[in-house]
Amino acid sequence: MTKILKWLLPLVTVLFAAASCGPKAKAPKVLVLYYSQSSNTKAVAEEFTARLGADSEEILPVEPYGGTYQDVVERSRRERELGILPKVQPLSSDIADYDIIFLGYPVWFGTYALPVASLLEGIDLNGKKVVPFCTFGSGGLASSSRDLAAKFPDAEILPGYGVRAARIAAAPQEIDRFLKAGGFIDGEYTPLDDFPAPHAVSEEESAVFDAAVGNYPMLHAKATEASARAIPGGTEYQFTAVDLPREGLPQQPGREFKVYVNALDGQAPEFTQVVR
Repeated sequence: MTKILKWLLPLVTVLFAAASCGPKAKAPKVLVLYYSQSSNTKAVAEEFTARLGADSEEILPVEPYGGTYQDVVERSRRERELGILPKVQPLSSDIADYDIIFLGYPVWFGTYALPVASLLEGIDLNGKKVVPFCTFGSGGLASSSRDLAAKFPDAEILPGYGVRAARIAAAPQEIDRFLKAGGFIDGEYTPLDDFPAPHAVSEEESAVFDAAVGNYPMLHAKATEASARAIPGGTEYQFTAVDLPREGLPQQPGREFKVYVNALDGQAPEFTQVVR
């Protein structure tokens, strides 16, 4: 049973009892709280807000990150190295008023962006149910969720949603399914089968992997194992992969990681996330 269902079932029991014996129980109050460096995370946050009918607030740095993409990278890298957290504006929302926090952010250096890290120093999410959602170049949902759990050990970090910036157009449909599967909104959906046990990658599967990651400059790897399951409109692959040596860079041992690839009917394969 998923974590979401574990906390939803007691809630359903309370609501049923309330309907039978007295006044209706108060529904959980939801806040969508997010930082967006570009429009991507904001678009995802607005989708969650609209579908949930939730309150929403944007995290705003006192000194916004401006300039080019590289300027943002260099500033955030420098702040990380020096242990500096950017100041953020105070929230108008009172976190204590909410039961569930949908927390959104772009992934920077494998975890939530620094403005979110700064905000988390001044608020307490312990005792809350937290749903992470993020945008990224290749991945970071799993690692940032682990960091949230370490930061707030008494919060319940529920399964989250992540989407590559290159696939932002797919977010509305994926969010709809995510919220229905989690029991946050009503509606029918088709549950996906679990991935079967992996097997040695075949030549055909290797070609799917290479087609999906070949044009992404930050990922230079080969697939060693594969597993596949049916999804609406095609096939989803779970590849085990290892990094390949890069010219001019020190060679590192080939650590295994997961790469997820969608191969939809009539479309070129595309990877959806990397999980290290």
